Amino acid sequence: MSHDRPGGRRLPVVPLLLVLLVLTVVSGVVSLGLGSEPLPLRGVVDVLRARVVGAAGPDPALDTIVWELRAPRAVMAMVVGAGLAVAGACMQTLVRNPLADPYLLGVSAGAGVGATLVILLGALAGLGVWALSLGALGGALVATALVLGISLAQGGITPLRLVLTGVVMSAAFSSVSSLLVFLSADPRATQSVLFWLLGSLSGSVWQQVLPPVLVVVVSGVVLLALHRWLDALAAGPDVAGGLGVPVRELRLALFVLVSVLVGVLVAVSGGIGFVGLVVPHIARILVGARHRYVLPVAAAGGALFLLWVDVAARTVVRPQEIPLSVVTGLVGAPIFLVLLGRRHYSYSGGAG
Repeated sequence: MSHDRPGGRRLPVVPLLLVLLVLTVVSGVVSLGLGSEPLPLRGVVDVLRARVVGAAGPDPALDTIVWELRAPRAVMAMVVGAGLAVAGACMQTLVRNPLADPYLLGVSAGAGVGATLVILLGALAGLGVWALSLGALGGALVATALVLGISLAQGGITPLRLVLTGVVMSAAFSSVSSLLVFLSADPRATQSVLFWLLGSLSGSVWQQVLPPVLVVVVSGVVLLALHRWLDALAAGPDVAGGLGVPVRELRLALFVLVSVLVGVLVAVSGGIGFVGLVVPHIARILVGARHRYVLPVAAAGGALFLLWVDVAARTVVRPQEIPLSVVTGLVGAPIFLVLLGRRHYSYSGGAG
């Protein structure tokens, strides 16, 4: 996979990151006042100020809406957006294909089966708010294990084998989810499954925020530590091997890391498309192809992007919500087509 001016820098990274972070923080505060019932920004700021100093909010009803309902959702949107963007950038390098996204390995489809079982059959009901997330995570891990096992059994992890195995397993797991929905006699449960499969953050609570935060932070730190190896791998396995990179071990490590990262994110948000596909491309246009620049910029951009996608999903047809993948598809498809027209990609050595 090659990009225009590979490795070249276009915009200074530190100022760009600072701008993105400031925009994300400001957007996060503003988003707390937006929803099915708009809230005054001053009241939102008062609630946040009171929570920061450890006091109760000035208005109990406002405090509940802002802090208990909207704040964890906003934080989850930023975490999931950042994680999907990082996973997408890593996946495009792993399989050396600019069209790759975080769900290429069948993780999302496997998570969909687990979530469908929880929603339709009541599996893991005793786990309360964790039931759906753990069910989805279990399905994601099963899908990961199958894709990894099949790839290793057929000769090892290569980009082409990962892509083909992931696509086939995604189709198989999607068929299982569809069959379960078809056999269900509960229309409400069926609607809930379809809404979850298209992505939603409506059930976010503070208890569920910490695990994805930890996974995203650890994954980001590990990938940044490996940025030189990732740059070499993007140039091809022969180039990477000539530079002393353990290509086989690196591919296996990236596969496991991305699978766990995506599995955890899908478990708390469902399947959200286009974030992991479009945002890494935008990051490469802004700062070049070196992973030490792409990864943090993609993370910040993904957080900001998904935060506003969630706001749009909550407000466009309020009081109803739109699934997040519907919004990302409507926004992301035109953006990606514009990017595709401005950049030139080549793909070679896919089976290497």
